[in-house]
Amino acid sequence: MQGGKLLTVFVCLVSTVALVNAGDPYFYYTWNITYGTASPLGIPQQVILINGQFPGPNLNSTSNNNVVINVFNNLDEPFLLTWSGLQHRKNSWQDGVTGTSCPIPAGTNFTYHFQPKDQIGSYFYYPSTALHRFAGGFGGLRVNSRLLIPVPYADPEDDHTILINDWYTKSHTALKNFLDSGRTLGLPDGVLINGKSGKVGGPNTPLFTMKPGKTYKYRICNVGFKSTLNFRIQGHKMKLVEMEGSHVLQNDYDSLDVHVGQCFAVLVTADQVAKNYYMVASTRFLKKEVSTVGVMSYEGSNVQPSSELPKAPVGWAWSLNQYRSFRWNLTASAARPNPQGSYHYGKINITRTIKLANTKNLVNGKVRFGFNGVSHVDPETPLKLAEYFEMSEKVFKYNVIKDEPAAKITTLTVEPNVLNVTFRTFVEIVFENHEKSMQSFHLDGYSFFAVASEPGRWTPEKRKNYNLLDAISRHTVQVYPKSWSAILLTFDNAGMWNIRSENWERRYLGQQLYVSVLSPEKSLRDEYNIPLNTNLCGIVKGLPLPTPYTI
Repeated sequence: MQGGKLLTVFVCLVSTVALVNAGDPYFYYTWNITYGTASPLGIPQQVILINGQFPGPNLNSTSNNNVVINVFNNLDEPFLLTWSGLQHRKNSWQDGVTGTSCPIPAGTNFTYHFQPKDQIGSYFYYPSTALHRFAGGFGGLRVNSRLLIPVPYADPEDDHTILINDWYTKSHTALKNFLDSGRTLGLPDGVLINGKSGKVGGPNTPLFTMKPGKTYKYRICNVGFKSTLNFRIQGHKMKLVEMEGSHVLQNDYDSLDVHVGQCFAVLVTADQVAKNYYMVASTRFLKKEVSTVGVMSYEGSNVQPSSELPKAPVGWAWSLNQYRSFRWNLTASAARPNPQGSYHYGKINITRTIKLANTKNLVNGKVRFGFNGVSHVDPETPLKLAEYFEMSEKVFKYNVIKDEPAAKITTLTVEPNVLNVTFRTFVEIVFENHEKSMQSFHLDGYSFFAVASEPGRWTPEKRKNYNLLDAISRHTVQVYPKSWSAILLTFDNAGMWNIRSENWERRYLGQQLYVSVLSPEKSLRDEYNIPLNTNLCGIVKGLPLPTPYTI
């Protein structure tokens, strides 16, 4: 960043900077968001570039670093970026979703400033506005452990990010028009690995090169739109070591089902014959399998990979059993020196149960989705801004959605969907999937304990099957067809936070809600003030900022 821009960043962010530890280092970035042309599936199409790159640049950080990104929106419509998995402690202002932020107008810029406070792990970022994610603008985001914090495995030879996703050849504008007109998107046209699609026997340039005998870390993230993807490497085991910010018990896998929005970190040792090998990513649970390959090369080798690919697993029972094999590493330290298992979540009393059943129905002849009969729509004024300016009643109603879905839901109410949750309460959320399709859900601002996933309908008696010892702390959870999944968490991060379907078609058409977590103290101990560079829009545009919080 040039000096003039750097000064601007310091001036507009002075209120936020004053709130962070002066000893935590700052890292500055300038990102230019533009349209460009690429051919991920061999057909030229419009994509979204960040600094000319598709996918966008990897963002490499360390626990507690201050990350300052000046984003210039050179598109022809408003734009936002969200940082999937970062908790933004006390700072939902930086979450980058339409319920908390006014989009960056075309031809202008906005500076994000956030800290991955007390976090480590593998994440990604992407555009949260409209269907921009279908055009790109996504990239890897890693948070490394501080040097003094032990990691439960030896330092790898290198650390790589693998972004896998389903892909459509139609533009994001055309896809948006489909959904707005009541049409569905249908099956994806292909699958990408780091923005590229390969063919067996084709002239595939190696994506990664390994030295024989060395061990490498690969962070595998499903940044797609609707498809669970199975990832596997010809002839190599993958040792799972981290998942969405948690160290896990280290088991070896031949392949991994990575659901939409999820990230896994694995160790792979170059212990096979020195030649090239295929990485394979293929869709799961769709009527037709779509797949792609990428090449992983041994240093100095020009021997082409075998055309015989490792087979994908069949059925979702296999996937459920794999999910149940994932366990939290209780003795490993995460972002802090104390062991992860020192937090005994299974001994905390549940104060509230919220059951969210996915809902699908026609509204004015067009398909919409929701939770418990409520389909969310974004108001002109972001929910967080309306709440902060004490103008909520002019924009939305709290608790239109109920904690328990009706026995039979025949209609969908279309309006802003905001649930009030009491600060610092320990809550159980059950996601219930009544459909035959695979679902994946995400919660901003938190990690939660995914304690159970089973076929059928949830009842209180199912709690006896919960894993109350070593369930993994994470931010996404999949729900299998005609099944349910339960999560537990303490709502101790004040702000406005998005719960959403990671199926972007469903999310765009209303299957999301926001959780308002308000601190009664209105103190800087619990929540930061609105940054001075915040864009104001809707009914708060041009208004003076409210009286700031104090200690």
